[in-house]
Amino acid sequence: MKRLWADFAQSWMLLTRVPLPRRFVPGVLPSPARSVWCFPLVGALTGAGAGAIYAACDQLGMPPLLAALWTVAAQLLITGALHEDGLADTADGFGGGHSREQKLAIMRDSRIGSYGVLALILSLAIRVAAIGAIGDGASVLGAMTAAGALGRGAIIVVLARIRPARPDGLASSLGDPPAAVLATGAALAGLIAFAALPARVALAASAVSLLSGLVLARLARIQVGGYTGDVLGAAEQLAECGALTVAAIFSG
Repeated sequence: MKRLWADFAQSWMLLTRVPLPRRFVPGVLPSPARSVWCFPLVGALTGAGAGAIYAACDQLGMPPLLAALWTVAAQLLITGALHEDGLADTADGFGGGHSREQKLAIMRDSRIGSYGVLALILSLAIRVAAIGAIGDGASVLGAMTAAGALGRGAIIVVLARIRPARPDGLASSLGDPPAAVLATGAALAGLIAFAALPARVALAASAVSLLSGLVLARLARIQVGGYTGDVLGAAEQLAECGALTVAAIFSG
């Protein structure tokens, strides 16, 4: 049990900006590579937290679009916009660089370019529109929980398909997680999706998220020869947008 909690604590501190009480932080944290299986669980909890904000806004009689905006705002606060930052940097690097080295240099630059701005606008707009279209508070809670898990599941897909693009940075600390860890994380993402959504919606959302991870892994291999922390963030965003879009389609 202590080992499982240590894995969760490591993943929680890596993927969110919500601090754990000091007494709950293990004295020795495991390697990030060992804790990858917990990513979907952390994603589900952060998604559920944001979904609960929508449910509360819905109970207050707030219009769906406004409630959706507050929901995404809460999500950004919980995660510290970690994945959004990765999406923007990946869009700038892949879109603005000519060589592998130039693309990686752009992705490390803290400044944001036009490709990054457009990617962020689209990501935020798609999520807000999808959440608002789903409408019902309980349905949004389920969709956000599933999308959070599947988004982090897409990270696991990328980790399983390609290697780090460079020897330093966040991605290098993840390295090459054991196959059992990756399989456990992928299974957990699917189980959470099927627990949070109707079966046919969960199946479609899982398929879209898997495809998102595979496509981005292929693109990253072509563009920069592997994954970086930014690429992992972009994979999460793409899969989350896809999962929420599927949920919105079925809700209609």
